[in-house]
Amino acid sequence: MTESIESDRELDTRGLNCPLPILRTKKALNELLSGQVLKVVSTDPGATKDFQAFARQTGHPLLGASEAEGEFTFYLRKK
Repeated sequence: MTESIESDRELDTRGLNCPLPILRTKKALNELLSGQVLKVVSTDPGATKDFQAFARQTGHPLLGASEAEGEFTFYLRKK
């Protein structure tokens, strides 16, 4: 499902734990133009809940999320 989502930028937060993936994501989104898509890869087990809450609180739509072999991938569109 999420493999077909094209991203404008990729952010690797593997090995980082909360709140660092969210903080790095926030910084990366600030550098994107409205409508651009950020792909974030994380190994933090709590990342799924964190990114859902982040999307709700900030208004940046979470376009997709997936998990494979302990890695979580999220796609956020800058509002």
